[in-house]
Amino acid sequence: MPAATNKTDLLATFDKDLAKLRKTLEAVDEARAALSAPDDDTTIKGILAHRTHWMGMFHRWYEDGIAGREVHVPAKGYKWNQLKAYNAPLYAKANARSLAALISDFDAACAQLRAFIAAHDAADLYAPGAHPWTGKWTLGRYAEASGPAHFRSANSYIRKALRSSA
Repeated sequence: MPAATNKTDLLATFDKDLAKLRKTLEAVDEARAALSAPDDDTTIKGILAHRTHWMGMFHRWYEDGIAGREVHVPAKGYKWNQLKAYNAPLYAKANARSLAALISDFDAACAQLRAFIAAHDAADLYAPGAHPWTGKWTLGRYAEASGPAHFRSANSYIRKALRSSA
C-alpha cells in the first residue's frame, strides 16, 4: 500500500486501518492475548504494547525536534538493525499486564496520534525538510509509520496468531 501524501489521506488511512485492527481484536480475550504466531514468540499482548510504545516514540521525536534537542531515531544507543534487542523488554513487560490495560493504553495512544495529525496543517505534515530529524521522510510519513502501518502489521500478525491456534 503506498504511503499517504496528504493529511486527508493520512487521516482516512489511520481510521480505516485502526478499524480493521479493532475488529480483529474483538476476537481476543485474556487467554488468547498470550498467543503468538508460529514463526515468532511475540504475543498479541506484546504486539499491542509495541505499537503503543512506538506511537509514544513518535511524539518524543517530534517534541525533541521542536525543542531543538537531539532526536534519537530510533532510540538513543540503538540503530534500526538493533530493534529486536530494543523491543524485547517491551514484549516481556506486556506479558505481565492485563489485556484490558494494554488496550486502554493503546486506545489512548491512538487518540493522541490522531489528534496530533488532525491538529497539524498539511505543510507541517508533508513539506520536505520541515523537520530536519525526519531526513528524507516527512513528518506525515513518520506519523503513518507509527500509526497506520503499525496497525496493518499488527492486524496481520494477530490474525496469523489466532489462525494458528484454531
